[in-house]
Amino acid sequence: MGKICSILLASTSLGAFPLDAAAQSRDGLAVADNDIIIVQARRRDEDVQDVPAVIDTVTAEKIAKLNFRDFKDVQTIVPGLQLSSDPSGVGGSAKLRGVNFDVTASGFNSTVEFYLNDAPIAAGVVLQQLFDVGQIEVQRGPQGTLRGRASPSGSIAVTTRKPDLYAIGGTIDMTANDIGTLNNKAALNLPIIEGLAAIRMAGIWDENEGDRVRPLDRSYGGRDPYSRTKAGRISGLLQPLDWLKLEGVYQRMKRSSIAYDQVASFSEVNADAPSSPIYIGTKDRLSILGVPRRNSQLYNIYNWRTEAILAGQVLIYQGQHNNQRVIGRTSADAAVIFPGRNVTQDTVSRSKSTSHEVRVQNEARLFDVMDYVFGFFDQRTNSPTRLTRRTPVRLPTALGGGLATLVETTIDRAGDSHEQSFFGNLTVHLGQSTEVSGGLRRIDYISHNALVIDGRTVANDGQDAGKWIYAASLKHNFTPDLMLYASTGSSWRPGINVVGDFNIAPSNLERSFLNLPAETSRSYEIGFKNIMLDGRLRLNMTAYHQKFDNYPYRAPNGVFYVNTLAARNAEGQVVGTRQEVATFNFVGAVPVTVNGLEGDVSFEASRRWTLGVTASYSLGKIKNGSIPCNDLDRDGVPDVVTSAPTLASLQAAVGADNLATCTVTQRSAFQSPFSATLQTEYRVPFSDRVDGYVRGLVAYNGRSQTDPTNIYDDVGAYALANLYAGIRDPQGRWEVSLFAKNLFETVKALSRTDPLSTSYQQLGLGGFQNGRPILTGPTSMTVTSTYTGVTTTPPREFGINVRYAFGGR
Repeated sequence: MGKICSILLASTSLGAFPLDAAAQSRDGLAVADNDIIIVQARRRDEDVQDVPAVIDTVTAEKIAKLNFRDFKDVQTIVPGLQLSSDPSGVGGSAKLRGVNFDVTASGFNSTVEFYLNDAPIAAGVVLQQLFDVGQIEVQRGPQGTLRGRASPSGSIAVTTRKPDLYAIGGTIDMTANDIGTLNNKAALNLPIIEGLAAIRMAGIWDENEGDRVRPLDRSYGGRDPYSRTKAGRISGLLQPLDWLKLEGVYQRMKRSSIAYDQVASFSEVNADAPSSPIYIGTKDRLSILGVPRRNSQLYNIYNWRTEAILAGQVLIYQGQHNNQRVIGRTSADAAVIFPGRNVTQDTVSRSKSTSHEVRVQNEARLFDVMDYVFGFFDQRTNSPTRLTRRTPVRLPTALGGGLATLVETTIDRAGDSHEQSFFGNLTVHLGQSTEVSGGLRRIDYISHNALVIDGRTVANDGQDAGKWIYAASLKHNFTPDLMLYASTGSSWRPGINVVGDFNIAPSNLERSFLNLPAETSRSYEIGFKNIMLDGRLRLNMTAYHQKFDNYPYRAPNGVFYVNTLAARNAEGQVVGTRQEVATFNFVGAVPVTVNGLEGDVSFEASRRWTLGVTASYSLGKIKNGSIPCNDLDRDGVPDVVTSAPTLASLQAAVGADNLATCTVTQRSAFQSPFSATLQTEYRVPFSDRVDGYVRGLVAYNGRSQTDPTNIYDDVGAYALANLYAGIRDPQGRWEVSLFAKNLFETVKALSRTDPLSTSYQQLGLGGFQNGRPILTGPTSMTVTSTYTGVTTTPPREFGINVRYAFGGR
């Protein structure tokens, strides 16, 4: 711990570089002015150094400088943050401060809440290609008394660039690399009536090869992976009166992709594992699947806002509606027992969400001592999903063992929620140096969920709940440049109904891992922020403790369970039920305690050289929590699984419960407890019109246990280095940059599943009649592959980026 404390030198990621461009206050964006970063963490413009909270700020300039194209690139400069998209394309997740978030496990309420232009939005909508973004604010710790929805670990607020009422301008940004990426972005700002009305148009066209995982066997028509994104946004601003401002944004994004699930031979990490027919290592970036994942995503976002200033008070109405359609197809034959056959699972998800927020706050400080925010929030979400599963039925071995037929099971999942809340926050300034702040939120939440399998309703449930949460902070400035603060807060998330187990005869234990109680948490934090050496050195640090009750912990790898499904005859008619061995990532409600340190230091070593380090240490632990597990030997300790059990052995171990449970004390998160980022830049003026520069970015991740119960998926420490060099106009009008990402081609398996398996129905041979076979059965069977699924660090890329800006930009 002493070594960690010596590394953690600060608490708010200020981006490590002084920024070159001055802020335009009418843009409403926190860019920079004399190295000051302005944020809206407390719903008003403030210097980030004055806010008693940990806030990592990623400006538009930082996005351009580091050639961030995908939103998930943000995690490389925000230690402790892990961003991921669900392989099915249905959603995404953010992990922060020692706990996980899984879109399937955590329902509509995220551990880290996402916002687009001040309105909450699903993570999957945001975790796409970046274009024309003004600023991203990552705020750590419990949220809710100031911002739209309660979230226990933090929030990520994205602000797109707003129209400028006075200046015509625009930008063009083009990137190409050696691994198949073409990324083109552009924006144009047009004042329609100067000082009164303006519009801004922006768009992107991106084509790339995703993670570059290719199929091992192309004989079935396997093509290379690709991802194509086309998106556009139009924003309007109308200010007919000095005290009235109207804003509107429409964004449409369409993405299609083909990807292959990467595999590696299990013998790569387990010397006792059977040899694979063809050895595949993590570095090979290969898949054994002939059928790729196919995803098609369409998002429409409507965002609107009204601001009115009356008698020194500001009335704000923020609304948003978004709808999405996601269509996905993936292989249901992970072990490739039926190569070249269309053994797939299809997903169609259509969801929509509408939110409204009305709040009133002061513009000028009341009585020179008080700031306030009071408001009302309302959100409705609806997310129906249809899943079509195809179960293979195999011919008897004596008849070749080929695919006889595919049995389709249609699964409809309906889910909707309605949340309303009243919130308020009051800040009192005691003199010039001390501030006390506190807030409350009352949440009322209603949800309904239904599960229909082949037209039969097997689950119909919901909840009606309410909760108060709070936040409070105290800060004191010992000097204008040194601030000490302490804060506390609570959070709440409604109980969840986990999606993915479609058993028509679940046990009581099984239901307890599918329908969970509400989660509560309490957090305590203390930190300081300091500026020294005439502003050249910024030094900040924070420590925190957070405790969760009923935290939804989802097993990272599947838990085997006895699944009951409808049995059908050759004509497709239901004739009874059948049982099979299936896997699912069940969820247990467990107690979790998280302790952590976060910090950063940024230093302007000279007028030409700047550098900064940001670091995070967060250790979350489950303490005596009951989790779903594989426990075939019934000793109460999770088994290390190397192959799927037979139906008989699983039934003998779990009985009528359908699955096993274990009491554990282990990590609650799958990512490394410690991570850090180093950034540096050296600038050289070649002339009055041209500057040269070299930039470096190194992201370090300590060792981690993806699944604490699995000895085969541990990840060793690693670092990824990016290098940038180029020339630019000192005024920011143009820039040409050459870059190398993952310069040293570091390849690490970041996750590793249990050995892949395929479940199917096996027909038997009861003899022959008139020369025709008499088929019996079927019997449920499971075959385990010699390969495991893996995810890896991104591939190395060399590329060029060209940017040009004119006018007001």
